[in-house]
Formats: sequence, C-alpha cells, structure tokens
Amino acid sequence: MKLFVFVAFLAVLVTVVSAWTKEDHEIFDLVTALEVSEGKGTTFYSWLDVPSTATLVEINKAYRKKSMQLHPDKNPGVKGIHERFARLGVIATILKNSEERKRYDFFYKNGVPKWRGSGYYYARFRPGLGTVLVFLTILTSGLQYLVQTLNYKRDLMRIELAIRDARLAAWGPKMEPHQGKRKVKVNLGGGPRQDGDGNIVPGKMLDMVVEQDNVFILDPSGNLHLLDTSSATPAAISRTWFIELLISSIRKFSYSKENSRNDVDNEPSTPTVDRSDSPVSGASEGEEPRQAEYTAAVKAGGRRRKATRKR
Repeated sequence: MKLFVFVAFLAVLVTVVSAWTKEDHEIFDLVTALEVSEGKGTTFYSWLDVPSTATLVEINKAYRKKSMQLHPDKNPGVKGIHERFARLGVIATILKNSEERKRYDFFYKNGVPKWRGSGYYYARFRPGLGTVLVFLTILTSGLQYLVQTLNYKRDLMRIELAIRDARLAAWGPKMEPHQGKRKVKVNLGGGPRQDGDGNIVPGKMLDMVVEQDNVFILDPSGNLHLLDTSSATPAAISRTWFIELLISSIRKFSYSKENSRNDVDNEPSTPTVDRSDSPVSGASEGEEPRQAEYTAAVKAGGRRRKATRKR
C-alpha cells in the first residue's frame, strides 16, 4: 500500500513538473531575482506598491512612477540599477498581459515550487564535464556501497539461520547444548522438489559440526571452518570501484618505479682504464696512435733541419 502511494505521488509530481512551461520558468527566475535584489518575500505587486486586485490603469500608473525612480539616468553610478530597471519592465509586461498575470497569480497564491524540474536546473546551472564525471563517480560508488550493505545484511541473516538450524539438528527442539562434537546436515535453502522420475530431492545440504556453542562447516577434505558473523564481508568504501581502481593504479606505479630502480642498480659498471703509462697522459685510447705519429713526425723534422745547417 505504501509503495502504491509513493508511486502515485511520483506520478503526480512528474505530471506537475512536466506541465511547467517556458513562461513558468521565466516567472520562477524573476521571483528569485526579485527576492535577491529587493528582499525576501518581495512580490511583483508589493514592488510596484499595488494590491493583487489592481486594475490595468493602476498597474500602468505604478509602473510609470517606479520607472522614474529606477531610471539609470537619475541614478548614475548606482550598482545594479540597469538590471533592476530592466526587471521592472519585464514584470510590468507580465502584469499587463491577462494570461501571464493569471499564471503569476497562481504561483502568487500557492507559492513558487521548490523543485522546478531537472531541466530547469540543468539549463541554468549546466555542469561541466568534470562535474558530471565527479557526480557519476560518487553516485555509482554510493550505489555500490549500498549494494554491499544489503548483501552484508543478507549474508548475516543466512549465517544466523544456518547456525540456528545446525544447533537445532544437533541439540533437538529443546536447544540444550550437548558435550562433544555432533555432525549434522543443514539445508541451505531451495526446499525439497521432484526430479524427472517423481522422486523427492532435498535442497542443498551442507555437512556441519556442532561443538558446544561453536558451529563449523565440514569441507570434503575433513577440515573444519568456524561459522560466525565474522564470516560475512561488511561493506567498505575501499571496495567500491573507484577506490579500488585508484589503489590498483598507485600499486602499479609503485611497482614500476621499484623495478626501474632495481634495473639501474643491477647495470654492470664500466671498467676504469689506467692510462698512467700511456705516452700522453690524459689522452683517450683512440687518440694515442695519432699522438704518437705526431710526436715522431716532429722529431724527424727537427733532425732534418739540423742536418741541413751542418752542410
């Protein structure tokens, strides 16, 4: 019944929101801007200083008087005077038109709706790509966390039910604990059914061992695993997709950086060549032969010059 009422309320709300027109949105903007500029609770009528039952003549007279007061030429240097003067003209146009005034009177009497439709807010506060991505990330992570919470509660119920059934099978209807271990079979759900031959097939059965207050799951290899509420995995923000992706990226980056550092440390060092006995100290290996040839040529040239002088 409550679900039906909620769905009906949503249907009515969607119908009302979809009925708001472009002109309605213009009125919403004017009402908001007027209250910001002139004060909370200011209406079209109160700003013109006329009653809501004012005639067209009274509205025209009030508009002329107000326009003289707010004219930019008479208010030089006043901040926001141009916006206020332009807003006055738009409001006066609405009140002079019978259909538009009738629409404004509806919101004047019933109040401007707080929720004006997603299209209204999106058109005025259009978010950028970054904002949309952040919103979607938060939304999907929140939904994933909600699913984790629901699954955790469901697992807790299943564990508590299995523990109760195991104790019931081991202790009997009076639920009086017995000394020692007792092996029992517990139905984990999916009650009895008929197979193709008409035979009754029990649901999924699990071997369990009850020892005093402790309940263990007996695996096929004969090992015992304690069953309690800690067996269920609680919800955690760290297991939402974005946080997991962030942690995984940081680990990969750290691992890659560590490998690069190890590769640098493991590179073989270049052997140092001792050139202290070389013909020319400080010369490289490739320069040594050329330097030797140059030295021999200089000496030979000196001998030839000496021989020429003696002659």
